[in-house]
Amino acid sequence: MYALKIRIKFSKTGVMKFIGHLDVMRYFQKVNRRAGVDIAYSGGFSPHQIMSFASPLGLGLTSEGEYLDMEVNSTEDSRTMKDRMNREMAEGMEILSYRRLPDTAKPAMSIVAAADYMVSSKEGYEEVLWDGWKTSFVSFCSQESILIWKKTKKSEKQVDIRPMIYEWRVEESDIFLQLAAGSAENLKPELFLEAFFQYAGREFCPYAFSIHRLELYADMGEDEQRLLVPLEEMGEEILAPVTRTEEDAS
Repeated sequence: MYALKIRIKFSKTGVMKFIGHLDVMRYFQKVNRRAGVDIAYSGGFSPHQIMSFASPLGLGLTSEGEYLDMEVNSTEDSRTMKDRMNREMAEGMEILSYRRLPDTAKPAMSIVAAADYMVSSKEGYEEVLWDGWKTSFVSFCSQESILIWKKTKKSEKQVDIRPMIYEWRVEESDIFLQLAAGSAENLKPELFLEAFFQYAGREFCPYAFSIHRLELYADMGEDEQRLLVPLEEMGEEILAPVTRTEEDAS
């Protein structure tokens, strides 16, 4: 029997921002059991729930655009499953959508290409953004090249992060960023902010900012033409209960 591929979009806010990736994975394993999700298990001597996350969120960051892929043997409609799982969720975690993927769909973690973020100064840290910071920010982002030293597991190397900055804009006192994300290229918003402060000759305080992830994208473009599609849009709403065995028999 072949399993059904499901993509879940969820938010992570409040105190849950201090829960690390491995704990979030264990959390969803418990939610699946308590909500009665008919999740598929791997084979072998130590079977585990078949699920994977698109892009682990950094500790201390909040998000309304997190994704979990999993395989199930059967499922109710999207609304029923979303409600059932949300009844088991703790405050700060919420299922936003529950969609079925095509059988040929690749895991979200292998196709993530970009992420949207909103950055704002925390209450009590407003002074870290000085008078005239917006002018400096525009000048920084308008450079053709932004070279930084990036730490790797074994050493440091100089990297041009400008090609990884897809979109940016200032919204009153906040900063919107669309940055490269994924295995091929990845730019963390914290690293972007550090580079900006270094450019402006200012001391960077990583604890002074709130970083909120808005969305994750796959790149569906061809011939180096970028076409970013939200991961949610790659699935479809389930309107009625379905099992894989019923489909195979039809």
